[in-house]
Amino acid sequence: MLIDGHGREVNYLRVSVTERCNFRCQYCMPEKPFSWVPKENLLSFEELFLFMKVAIDSGVNKIRLTGGEPLLRENLDTFIKMIHDYKPDIDLALTSNGYLLPKSAQKLKDAGLKRLNISLDTLKPAVAAQIAQKNVLGKVLEGIEKALDVGLGVKINMVPLKGVNDGEIVDILEYCYDRGIKVRFIEYMENSYANSDLQGMHGKEILAKVKERYEIKTVGREGASPSFNYYIEELDYEFGLIDPHKHDFCDNCNRIRLTAEGHLIPCLYFDEALSIAESVREGDVEAAAKVLATVLKEKPKENRWSTSLEDGDTSGRAFYQTGG
Repeated sequence: MLIDGHGREVNYLRVSVTERCNFRCQYCMPEKPFSWVPKENLLSFEELFLFMKVAIDSGVNKIRLTGGEPLLRENLDTFIKMIHDYKPDIDLALTSNGYLLPKSAQKLKDAGLKRLNISLDTLKPAVAAQIAQKNVLGKVLEGIEKALDVGLGVKINMVPLKGVNDGEIVDILEYCYDRGIKVRFIEYMENSYANSDLQGMHGKEILAKVKERYEIKTVGREGASPSFNYYIEELDYEFGLIDPHKHDFCDNCNRIRLTAEGHLIPCLYFDEALSIAESVREGDVEAAAKVLATVLKEKPKENRWSTSLEDGDTSGRAFYQTGG
C-alpha cells in the first residue's frame, strides 16, 4: 500500500504517453503551431512499464493513460496489452479528445482498455472549431459512438467557458443522458499556456445553468473521485462537477502522475517533480522505488487553487505534458 505524507492512500497512477496533440484547444495549448514537434525524450513503453510494475506491486489498482492526445503515440494498444496482461483486473482507462477513436476503439478494447473519458465541449461545429482551432466535431461524435458500440465505458468531460459554450451546458447533459453516459463539467483551470482572454465558470454558475431546466439534488463525492455528483430525479440521471477551487477538493486525493519523459509529479497544480528516467533506463527498480517514496512523502496536502476563481490563481503547469 502506498501512503503519502498526509496519511492518504495513493492507488491511482496517471501516465502521460505524449505531449503531442492534434487539437489546439484555447484552454490548453492554443499558441503551438500544428507543425510543432515537441522535444520529447520519451521513455519507451518498456521503461514506463518497468516503473508501473513497481507502482502496481505496491498497491496501485487504477491507471489512466493521458497526453497530449495519447492516441497519437504509435502502438498504444500494445502498451495497453502489456498492462492488462500483467494485471487483468486493473482499472485501466484512457483520456482522449475522441478524434482518432473511429479507427482505434476496437483495438483499444481488444487490448484490455476498460474505460474512456472523452472531451466534448460543444455540439456546434463552429464552436468546436473555435475551441480546438480545427474542424473536429464530426470525428469526435463518431468516436464517441464507436467507443460505445465496441463496449467501452464512456464518460464525457465538458469545460464551460463564458461567451463560448456556456449556453450548451444542458444540451451536453441531455446528449449524455440520451446515450446512458455520465457527463462531468470541469471548471476551467487557469494556466499560463491558455488563451488569456478566456473566462471560466465557477461551479455554482454551471449548476445554475442546469437548474434553469431541472431540479437537482446533491449526492456528494464518490470515494476519492475529484467529481462532486448531483442527481436529476426527473431524468433519473447523475452528473458530476469537478471543481478544483473548492476547499475539500484535495481531502481524499489518491493520485500521482508520470510524464512521458519520466517526471513523477505529486500534484497536477504544482511544478515540482522528480525523475525516474535514469533509474528505469538502467533497469534499476530499487532506485525508481526510492523516487516514488520521496514523491509520496512530499505530496502536498492541497493544490494552490483552493480559492475562488476571482483570486486569479494561475498554474505554470503545461497540462498537455501531464494530462488533466
